[in-house]
This record gives sequence, C-alpha cells and structure tokens, in this order.
Amino acid sequence: MTLPASPIGVFDSGIGGLSVLQALRHELPHERFVYLADSGNAPYGDARGDAFVQQRTRCIAHHLRERHQIKILVIACNTATAAAVDLLRAEMPDLPLIGVEPAIKPAALSSQTGHVGVMATRGTAGSARFARLIAEHSGQVQFNTQACDGLAKAIEDSTAQPVAKDPMATEIARLCARYVDALGRFGHKTGEMDTLVLGCTHYIFAREPLRTLLGPDIQLIDTGAPVARQTRRVLARLGGLADESGPLPADREQVRLMTTGSLQALQSAAARWLDLPAQCCTAVQCGEPATTAA
Repeated sequence: MTLPASPIGVFDSGIGGLSVLQALRHELPHERFVYLADSGNAPYGDARGDAFVQQRTRCIAHHLRERHQIKILVIACNTATAAAVDLLRAEMPDLPLIGVEPAIKPAALSSQTGHVGVMATRGTAGSARFARLIAEHSGQVQFNTQACDGLAKAIEDSTAQPVAKDPMATEIARLCARYVDALGRFGHKTGEMDTLVLGCTHYIFAREPLRTLLGPDIQLIDTGAPVARQTRRVLARLGGLADESGPLPADREQVRLMTTGSLQALQSAAARWLDLPAQCCTAVQCGEPATTAA
C-alpha cells in the first residue's frame, strides 16, 4: 500500500543521482526523500558486471523498503536500470519503480540535423535495453554513442577536492574533451550533431566543461526533469502524493542522504550541488560486502 506520508526512495551507484534528486525536489517540494549512494562500490558502469549490479540493486531496494518504508523507488542510475529494473519488478511487484534511461526519444524529436551524440557508461552503452532504445528511434535519426570510461569516477572523486578555479583544467574536463572529440563533429550543418544526450546521471555535473567545449547552441539533454514528472504521475495515480496544502518541510526534515562510501564526499556533494547541510548525511552499511565482478 502506498502511504502519502512515506518517503520517496532514490538510489544511485554514487552521487550522480543527486541530479535526479534535485529535479524531484523541484517537482515534488512537499515530499520527503531518502537517498542512498552506493559510493563504496561506485562506479557501476565502467567495470561492474550485470550480476554485481543486480545484487547491489536488490540489497539497496530491500534496505530502503525495510528500514525506511519507502512508497516508491527511483533508480537514479542508468546502469542499474538497464541491468536490474526488470528483475526488481518481478521480485517486488507491489513496490512502484521508476527507472532512468538515456533521453533518446526527446533527443530524436528535438534534433534539427537528425544527428545526435550520446555519452554513456560502458555498462549502459553495451546493454540490450539501450540497444532496443536506440533501435526504436533510429529510423530518422542517426546516433553516435560514446562509452565514457572514467568520467563518472572523476566526477565522484571531484567531491573530495576543492572547487576548481579553472574547471577546464580538471580531470573531468580532460575526459570530456576526449569523448566529445571521439563522438565527432557538433554543429547545425547537415551531418553534424546538434544534440548531446547525457546518458549517465553523473554527467550533468560535467555540464560546465561540456558547455565550454560545445558552445551555447548545442542541446544538452538529461533525464532529471522527465523522471521527476513521471514520479509525480505514478504517485498521483496510486493516491500516494503527500499533502501539498501545508507548509514546505525544512531541508533536514525533507531529505536524508546516505552513503556506503565516504561520508565527507557525500557531504561535500550535497553542499556543492544541492545546498544541503552536512547534518542531512550519514554513512550506512547495506547488504553483503562488495565482491569482485565476474
């Protein structure tokens, strides 16, 4: 049963899903949220196998449901969605699930040149789910996909570092430049890509160097806002929306952030990207100890 006063659960392999949480808070300001970053095992998408990702997703879903009585789970991780959402739906049919996947359809509809670039983790780019998504929309649009090894990890690692005075001198910017160059030519002429899909929730936090590399006229499309709107639609259909007539909850009442990795890194990310205090963050253990991916 979906109880309106229960929190919304949000999960990612690390801090990338904070971009989805940001969109959810904007769309659903009266809701409470419990966010779990599996940073102790991040990143999922570069080297982890499907079996490992499925095991971690199951452990975290059970943890959020049993410990926090969540009313819906947003899997704010493209890799975990591709590898585990169908398994989790079969295992927990009474828990509403919202997955994320690269915004291929909106990009196909909005591109004027009919040529779209996609940046994704290797786990997402190599998944059957992603292949089906591309096939569904490749009739009139050409997609160039680039697996961006190391980029999600660089974004994770940046939370332990001071904000760079020159964002184009960072490891994040170096990797962005490599992968933008590998994708091909961007622009608005025939054969050029006028749209870039950010196919990992971490990548929105590389928006500044990407914008510098691509210029102001190339569309950058991520999944945060569409996922937030879909979450509202599902909760409304189930009668699970929180009462929106009262005052907004304070930050410490609205959001609880947890990590299986560095507490300091999560606190830094929460302050930098969500303007949330350190008191919102705690370290947790969740499920079995990490094992080597097959």
